[in-house]
Amino acid sequence: MVRFDIVSQGEELVSGSTTDTNATWICAELKERGFTAGWVTVVGDELDGIRDALASAARRARIVICTGGLGPTSDDLTTDAAALAFQLGTAEDPVALGQIEERYRSRNRPMPPANRKQAILPTGAVLLENQWGTAPGYWLDVDGCRLYFLPGVPSEMKRMFAHHVLPDLAARYALPPRRTVQLRCIGLAESEAGQRMQDFPLPGVTIGYRAHLPEIHVKLHLEPGVDAGPVIAEARRRLGDYVFTVDGGPLPAVVGALLTERGETVATAESCTAGRIAADFTSVPGASAWYVGGAVVYANAEKVRQCGVDPAVLEECGAVSEPVARALAEGIRERTGATWGLGVTGIAGPSGGTPEKPVGTVHIAVAGPDGTTHRRLKLPFDRARNLQMSTALAEDLLLRRLDGR
Repeated sequence: MVRFDIVSQGEELVSGSTTDTNATWICAELKERGFTAGWVTVVGDELDGIRDALASAARRARIVICTGGLGPTSDDLTTDAAALAFQLGTAEDPVALGQIEERYRSRNRPMPPANRKQAILPTGAVLLENQWGTAPGYWLDVDGCRLYFLPGVPSEMKRMFAHHVLPDLAARYALPPRRTVQLRCIGLAESEAGQRMQDFPLPGVTIGYRAHLPEIHVKLHLEPGVDAGPVIAEARRRLGDYVFTVDGGPLPAVVGALLTERGETVATAESCTAGRIAADFTSVPGASAWYVGGAVVYANAEKVRQCGVDPAVLEECGAVSEPVARALAEGIRERTGATWGLGVTGIAGPSGGTPEKPVGTVHIAVAGPDGTTHRRLKLPFDRARNLQMSTALAEDLLLRRLDGR
């Protein structure tokens, strides 16, 4: 077992103004390659705190990835903290300075004097060139632990991690990779997913969960040599038809792939979601092959004009009703010539509800070659999440028609 720790440095991380996405990304990359995650320590711009975090991580783990604090300003303290933690001196590295100067020359700009600070490295550090920014990285070996110091900017960190860290780790360790299988679910709470997966009977499997609204991701981490087939089958049995893909992309991409495979198309008529489904679909590359277009029909007059909804139905049932959702789906399908029509109408909140139709009442319908399917939702969230879930569950209803769940 080769353990790694992560130290993320930056006042913005501890103040809550920025999320530490670097640590999440690094954990996923290293765990896939057979390394074992230990601690993730987040520390602000405080010299003694960074020093203590680095020293503790080096005692616990054989690999430490440190991100952030390599910039040119007074609150970038990682190098000074590393020198204190491991009783090292610091000195300007002429190669590092030349690399920083070249970054500025390539942009036709003079290097500000403050950036000279970034060329100061701890004694014994091995320079890691940053071809994507001004902050060089480096690594240090301390008592059997190798510490990698990378910039905190995610785009720079990821490139340097791939260019420097992964090749170095591959040369030092020959670990059998673990396989991670991800099941994406819609309409299932994280707590219920955990309950369904409790006491998983097959050995060599570690289960993790991630709430990534509107989806829940169930991750199966398989030890080397474990046959994935029975594991996936058992997980799917337990999670049921809430699973919409295994190791696939987000819901709109899965819908688009299946429509493309079938040579079919879809059009949308959206009242409460106001174009969110259309935006979801068109975020998928190549969506023009299967997404025809749509209508945002907030006003009743537009429901009539663009989708042919019968005014008498609107008068009798109200805009938020099953008959209107069905009429939206059927009308947009007929008027665009799409294979499938998707209609949504509802009350997202926080106002507009009634005792008969409270906030969170949403009607979705899918019209296709073999008829129209309807589903009523009772969503308990705030406006933003009600809209998010309405969008996702409408897409899911279409997918269920397509894949026969």
